[in-house]
Order: sequence, then structure tokens, then C-alpha cells
Amino acid sequence: MKKVALFLVLVMVTSLSFSQKLTLEDVWQKYTFYPKTVSGIRSMNDGLFYTTQVGNKIVKFSYKTGKEVETIFDLAQVKGDNLPNAVSDYEFSSDEKKLIITNDIEPIYRHSFTANFYVYDLQTKEMIKIFDDKIQLATFSPLADKVAFVFKNNLYYQDLVKKQTIKVTTDGEWNNIINGAPDWVYEEEFSFSKAFEWSPNGKNIAYIRFDESKVKEFDMTYYGTLYPKEYKFKYPKAGETNSVVEVHIFDLATKKDIKVDVGDETDQYISRIKWTKDANILSFIRLNRLQNKFELLLADNKTGKSSVIFTEEDKNYVELYDDLTFLNDGKSFIISSEKDGFKHLYLYDINGKLINQVTKGNFDIDEFLGYDNKTGLVYFTSTENSPLERQLYSIKKNGTGKKQLTTKKGTHSIDFSKSFKYYIDFYTNANTPYYITLNTSKGKEIRVLEDNKRVVDLMKSYNFVNKEFFTFKTSEGVELNGWTIKPANFDESKKYPVYMYLYGGPGSQEVTDSWNYNAVWHQLLAQKGYLVVCVDNRGTGGRGADFKKITYGQLGKYETIDQIEAAKYIGKLPYADVERISIQGWSYGGYMSTLCLEKGADVFKTAIAVAPVTNWRFYDSIYTERYMGLPQSNASGYDDNSPINYTDKIKGKLLLMHGLADDNVHFQNSAELITNLINNDIQFDLMIYPNKNHGIYGGNTRYYLFTKLLNFLEENL
Repeated sequence: MKKVALFLVLVMVTSLSFSQKLTLEDVWQKYTFYPKTVSGIRSMNDGLFYTTQVGNKIVKFSYKTGKEVETIFDLAQVKGDNLPNAVSDYEFSSDEKKLIITNDIEPIYRHSFTANFYVYDLQTKEMIKIFDDKIQLATFSPLADKVAFVFKNNLYYQDLVKKQTIKVTTDGEWNNIINGAPDWVYEEEFSFSKAFEWSPNGKNIAYIRFDESKVKEFDMTYYGTLYPKEYKFKYPKAGETNSVVEVHIFDLATKKDIKVDVGDETDQYISRIKWTKDANILSFIRLNRLQNKFELLLADNKTGKSSVIFTEEDKNYVELYDDLTFLNDGKSFIISSEKDGFKHLYLYDINGKLINQVTKGNFDIDEFLGYDNKTGLVYFTSTENSPLERQLYSIKKNGTGKKQLTTKKGTHSIDFSKSFKYYIDFYTNANTPYYITLNTSKGKEIRVLEDNKRVVDLMKSYNFVNKEFFTFKTSEGVELNGWTIKPANFDESKKYPVYMYLYGGPGSQEVTDSWNYNAVWHQLLAQKGYLVVCVDNRGTGGRGADFKKITYGQLGKYETIDQIEAAKYIGKLPYADVERISIQGWSYGGYMSTLCLEKGADVFKTAIAVAPVTNWRFYDSIYTERYMGLPQSNASGYDDNSPINYTDKIKGKLLLMHGLADDNVHFQNSAELITNLINNDIQFDLMIYPNKNHGIYGGNTRYYLFTKLLNFLEENL
């Protein structure tokens, strides 16, 4: 027995001596642990085959066998003039007989970009460039005989048969009028870039017109030339003037443009337009300025007259979800709502009368994945098992026959084929990167598409420590979820410095049983002897409307209370050094880390704030007012939890980091914080990144940022 024990000790010592140590270069330069995924898969109409891009080819595969069937498109085989030099993206026409090829993409903001677009006819083998200049949003008509697009804020379409370009609008102008594409704040906060839609029969184009002439401009400076370049764009801050938005329907045959009746109020939002199954009826969603009243309207394409068929109001705010689905029967639609306290799916008739609630219970629907018209099944993922998990379910539209289709504990992200016959399951858990499988719609696994064995083996060889979940109750009796990663070679008799990571914004979640690349950075910290901790405060998602919406009108108040209590809870653990607790966040997390250093001055020794909001008055109208109301009527809510007002309370060390070309959270936020830090004689560390946006990446930037961050921790914690 002694020999066996000695042998085991020798094995352990040997394995430890040969284990590799993580470096910042591994994490942020080489991306050594970056997992493979399965991307670019697009289901074909029959749901039996899919296509994917392989270099400059588009290749067809069988879902069932995974084998290549044919090469649908090969740029090298295309003949003609004025051809793209590469394929950046592609899109099929509805009949799958033509392709739109995208090349030379130039990003504008988070979702938008300009590019060169081409149409390739798979039958004639001919390719044409849609427009001489770079354009936006090239989209086939349902019959694939036309392509609509936006150029310099005007909506156009190209008639592929007549070889004519028709200009639908003429008043588009930079920083003034936009037709067919959203303004900055709509794109950022309502998450879309295309503001036009073809009618189902291709005879009409509905589009949104944005008049941003009275919206105030924000300007940024780009460096790198003798005289830096000034960039100005329209950015409505909280309480300031928004774009006036209209909905129009253009008749291609008559060239007549109908203005849709969106109501007399101009200070409102039209957040979505969507054709119903009836080509004569357009739907659109109207939100009031405070976003606590949601209305679904139907409009006649000939007259523009509209009527409200669905209304939801909330004392706080109504979330905008992209779940609205008109069923093929033309008589009903599915929509999601939090009206019973949790996000669930509801079935209504086309007149807005409730037929039945499809899902119900004390859990949130995470994602509505679609409705199979053949089987009558609704597919969705939810938090029913746990707020930390996402599992796949099917249910009949009448709310009966619910079945759980995934079983592995963790997070399942699902991509269905168009026929709903197959789905791809992108599975992770807290300690496992993407494990991707192809499955039948009944949940049976057909084959593994990617197991990321290379990354899993690397994690073992580098002695990654498993993430552990915990819950605790605050002094107010609120139960919060968290996770920890303990230091390598953990010894409970030792005291370890604590690194708390957070985001904390409305509806977000960082404490989930899932894996993301940040986990590698946290493993590096653990190997350097830090106890890494994350807690989801009140206001975060996955736990119903009451838990999420408690922060309404006073962002930062309850979140800060919870994070300070979390730090105190961690500090009482026998192996945590209560005198050495740091907190770090990015964006909303940067706002939180700064405020925690101030309001928890006796708790946190250091804080790191990357691209933080420092006063909600500086942030955009849609996001801020959804959660805070107007500053004109809620001044205390805006100021009582603004980090710029509490800099005098800081006792610990602060590292502030921001990109100078951040079009989202402007550097103004950090500038105003800096002014108050100076006024109160508070020393701090600052790192700015010229020409970098909110993500602060590109080239060596991300590695440089985390080098500074790590050095700051090692010097001050």
C-alpha cells in the first residue's frame, strides 16, 4: 500500500511539473484556446440540405449524411467583367435560383455596412454588379426579379429583367433624412439595420423614413493624419430630440407612395415593420417614448389606414422581442409577453383576440425558435430547469404536449433547418467549450459536428480549474446566483486576493452554465493566485420580470447594493483576503465597477472600468429612457447613482480605460469622470485608445489592454 501511495504521489508531482502555465500571449495574441464552431450553415428550402461557404465556393451538404452533394457556386468558374475578387457573404433568392454575392464590406456601426453586391444566376451562369458604388442591404424581391437596396440614405430597386434602376425616394441626405435604413439609435438599441420589407407578392416595398434633422450631432476625432478627421453623426441622448419616424408603402406598378397612418404622436418609436401573410396588409409595432406601451397595428397597403389589434402596457417598460410570427393559416399569430410576470408565448387571432397562452410557468422563454406548420409544434428554449440553463422544448400551439428535447445540463443554443426536421445543437456548460451535434426534431443525436477535443485536451494540460456555482442571501433576503474559479493548487488555509467580474445590466446574465472565451482570461488569473468571482445582481435576466424590473428608474442602486453585499459575503470565506478585493467591468459593467469603488469604498481595494457610462444623461435615448424614464421627470434617478457625483468617496485605486472613437458609450463619460476625480484630488490610472470603438480591439489592442489590466492588478492588489 505504501508503494502504491508513493507511486500516486510521484505521478501527481510529475503531472504538475509538466503542466503548462497560461500566458497573456496564449489568451489574447495566439487565442490558443479559441474553440471551433460550425458557422455559415444555411438551410435550403426543403430542410434536407444546407449550404456553407468554403473559400470562394458555396457548397451543398446533406443534413442526414453530412456529405457534400455538389458545389453550387465557384467564383473561379465565373466569367465576365467587373467581378468580385472574393466572396464575403451570400444570400439565396426565395426560389434558390439566384444568389446575391457580397464583397468589400465596410462597417458603419454595430450592424450596418456598405459593400459591393452582385447577382449571380445559377441557371444562366451570368453575374452582374447591382450598382456601381458601394450600397447597403441588397435584398431580393420574392420573385427574384428585382433587388432593393439603400444608397446614400435613399431607397432604390434594380429591375433585373428590364435592367433598370428605380429610385424610390429622393430626399435622403446624410445627417438629415434616411429612407430604408435606421438611424444610429434604432440600429443600436432596436438591433436591426434593414428598415424596408418586400411584400409577399413583390408588388410593394414598405419602408421606414427617419427625419433626424432636429437630432443633435455628436462628434468624434480620428487620429493618424496631419490634421485629425472629425466625424459627426446624429446621436439622441436621454431626454433629447429623437428622429421623427414615418412608414411608407411604395407600389412598384403605379410608382405611388402611400404614407401609413402611424398616429398623431410624432415623439414615438416604430420599432418593426413586417408583412402579414396577406400581401395587402402590413403590420408594424408602435412604442410610446417611455416604452411602457406596446401596440401592434395592421395597415392597408392601398390606403395606409391602420388599426391597433394588440396592446400591452406595463408600469415600468415593455421589452421588444422578435417573436412576432404570422401563421400560414392567415388567421392567427404568435407573440411573446411578460404580462404574467415571466416571458411566455401567446396565440392570438388576426383581430387581436387571445386564443390561448402557449407556454406558462414560473420561468422565462429564452428564445422562440419557430412554428412548424406541418406538425403544429412550437419550438423554444427556456429557463424552466434553472435560470442558469437553457433547454430545448416543443409544445403544441394550444399549450399541450410539452416535451423537453435536450437533456445535457448546461446551455443549448439551437439552429433549426427550414423544415424543422433537423436542428444543430451548440452545447456548452461552465467547463466545456462548444460541443456541436446534429439532431432530429425529436432530440435524437445523429452525429457530432464538432467536439473541440483539441481545446478540451489543452484545458487539461494547462490544469484549468472547474467553475463552481453558489447562491447566497443578502441582508434583504434576496437570493443571488454566482460562480467562482478558485486559484490553481488551491489551499483553503491560505488567503487569496479576490477579482470580481461583472456586467449587471438590465436583462443580462453572466452567471449561466455556459462557456465563453472570457473563461480563459479568468483561468489565467486563477493560475496567478486570484479567486475569481462573478455574481448576478438584481436587474439581471432569467428570473422573471419582477427581479429584472426592480431597478427601473434608479439604475445602479440595487445593483451596487447587491455587488457590495456579494463582496462582503466572499470576504467572509476563510480563504478570501477581505482586504484585497477588486472589481472589473466593461460598459455597463464599467459603470458598476466605478460606482462600487465609490459606494463600497471600504470594501473594494481596486476597480477597473472599461468604457463606462458615468451618467445616464450622456447615454442614448432609447436604452436609457426604457429603464430610467426621462431625465426631465426623474432627475434624482439619473444623478443619485451617477459615478461622477461620488468621486470624493474613493479610497482605492481606479484604472479607467476608454476608446476615443467609441460611438456607443462616448469618451465624454470618462472625460466628465476625470474632471471630478481631479477636482477631488483623486489619483487614478488612465489608458485611452485612439481610433478604437466600444469593443477596443484590432491588431495588438486587446493584448495591450489586458496587459495593462493585469499589471494594474499585480501592482495594486
